[in-house]
Amino acid sequence: MAIGGIGQNYYQNNVETKRNTKNVNGTEKFALEKTGSTQELSEAEEMELFKKEFYQELSQITTHATVSNAAVNVTEAAFKRMKDDPEYKQQVLSWIKHDLGASYGSRNASVMLTVGETLEQCRGDAWPVSADSEFGIRSQDSFYKSSNERKERQKELLEEYLQKRQAAKQIQQELLDEKIAKAEQERSRLAKAWAGERQMEAASNAYDANVMTETAAGGDSLLG
Repeated sequence: MAIGGIGQNYYQNNVETKRNTKNVNGTEKFALEKTGSTQELSEAEEMELFKKEFYQELSQITTHATVSNAAVNVTEAAFKRMKDDPEYKQQVLSWIKHDLGASYGSRNASVMLTVGETLEQCRGDAWPVSADSEFGIRSQDSFYKSSNERKERQKELLEEYLQKRQAAKQIQQELLDEKIAKAEQERSRLAKAWAGERQMEAASNAYDANVMTETAAGGDSLLG
């Protein structure tokens, strides 16, 4: 059973082989044994991995600005054909990229693409956004769906988050500035208090020196 893409990586990473070498009558015997803890992927598991891979590729396709909503339906026969035929898968992806990347005029459109087992069975339908009820009904079970409304909402949420983060930064900066201002005020107060104490100490020393000088002078006069 052929395994491609994600399935192949999964298979290779989870299946081990052991080489046992034994000497039998002077001859070497090599045997490859698969560990009992791993098993080959089933066909259903392979298909599930293929669908996930294909969905990821669809999500990376850029739609034209005039495409407001997009949906891709894929038949099971189409999935099987793409899985077994990589060339057909690339043809389908090219077609989808072309149709979703094309302009639908000045109006916004809802586009639904249906992938069949052959390119002849692939088809596209488009409606103006004013007829979204038709698009909603026919695309409700689509394999892949994208909406500009969801993108706009995500953009709004991102802008809201950035605004809140900016506001939080501003509040933090204001609190920091206030803290710095208070620290500067306290430093200035302490400096003034220290200067006042030095002035008082200097005045006290001067006073003491003056008293001692006067006392000495008075003593000299008494002795004289």
